[in-house]
Amino acid sequence: MVFYRKIYKKLVNWKLEARGTKALLIEGARRIGKSTIAEEFARNEYKSYIMIDFNDASDAIKDAFFNYLQDLDAFFMLLSTEYKTTLYPRESLLIFDEIQQFPKARQSIKRLVKDGRFDYVETGSLISIRENVRAITIPSEERKIQMYPMDFEEFCLALGEGAMINYIRKCFAERHPLTDQLHNKAMLLYRQYLVVGGMPQSLVAYLENSRSFQKSDEEKRDILALYRDDIMKIEAKYQSKVLSIFDQIPAFLSQHEKRVILSDIEIGASFSKFNDTFFWLDNSMIANECFNCSDPNVGLSLNEDRTYLKCYMGDTGLLVSHAFTEAELEADDLYRQLILGRLSINEGMIFENAIMQALVCNGYKPFFYTHYNEEKHRNDIEIDFLISNRSKTKYKIHPIEVKSGERYSIRSLKRFMEKFKERIGQAYVIDTRNYREKEGIVYLPAYMTMCL
Repeated sequence: MVFYRKIYKKLVNWKLEARGTKALLIEGARRIGKSTIAEEFARNEYKSYIMIDFNDASDAIKDAFFNYLQDLDAFFMLLSTEYKTTLYPRESLLIFDEIQQFPKARQSIKRLVKDGRFDYVETGSLISIRENVRAITIPSEERKIQMYPMDFEEFCLALGEGAMINYIRKCFAERHPLTDQLHNKAMLLYRQYLVVGGMPQSLVAYLENSRSFQKSDEEKRDILALYRDDIMKIEAKYQSKVLSIFDQIPAFLSQHEKRVILSDIEIGASFSKFNDTFFWLDNSMIANECFNCSDPNVGLSLNEDRTYLKCYMGDTGLLVSHAFTEAELEADDLYRQLILGRLSINEGMIFENAIMQALVCNGYKPFFYTHYNEEKHRNDIEIDFLISNRSKTKYKIHPIEVKSGERYSIRSLKRFMEKFKERIGQAYVIDTRNYREKEGIVYLPAYMTMCL
């Protein structure tokens, strides 16, 4: 089952723009569909292609990268013979799949691109981790592109709900709510997305088994097990720390502030001691990190406080399976509660993770903001996310508050708007109700986050 993925258009643009002068490296976490989309692109856009999966490539193929790169005629002849595929100059694509398993192939990109006969796409997980590239020269003839789990729009298209997506985007552009009936349907679709998530295997299991959340959950647990296996393969000096953070992501997010508290992991722990841990999680794209911005101003990252952070799962469906055991999901009927909006515990964690995931998929690097009141001895302003309009001349920041329930306060947001009114473009509250505007704040239903 092949799903529509937005990254496909970027692959087509790369082919048209690079014209053989750059290889394309698709980075992403395990099981998000990198290999599938690369092969679908090759099948549709080229006369022929060869896909070399370095998880099980033969010794003859691996030896060719060591012995025949100085004789590319022989090199391509060996590939063509091994894979029984004719290669056509400027009309064939070579896919180096799971390239982190064979760094020599990545290093060869420089020579292969310079030769100019064919196009090259590399796919891999954890490619930018230091131990995977330490012994090679990273080719400058390589363009990187990041791929994420399926977003809500891709999820809806897989369910045949393209008309709903068009209607949501139309309402957002025209700044008015959906009809009540379609709003309710959109929220039902969104809650299905929260549970199933954006991992293609999870969605396939869901669709092929009469929309079974249990079958979807089984696939997600297999993926989580793969992630743990990846963690067990990294350097021992920070392996246990990565595992500790990974295992406790749901616990951190279930707290009020949702930030990482290292003292819960290790007494007297400092963030400098956990640098490699967060580097690994960020580069693996298993998690999405969100840092505190101490002074929201021009360039949010200029005031980034890396000792104060939140750590979200890269896919919200995986978070649901990571947060609850199979017994809890079944015994407490948590699927039904979440679908109907009756999950009183941890729903805020799930919604906030989904909004972070959507912002990252849209190319943002979100930050959060807290202000500590010395007199009250507590935080009196807490903003879930800050994004910018990315303008260099008319820079503005957009605060976002996420609310999963029907009743809530936005005092923090109003204080923030007053404190930084000269810097603010548009303030948003993302909740479960229909689109509306009030007192300069835009209230977005969660499914409209994709439109930001």
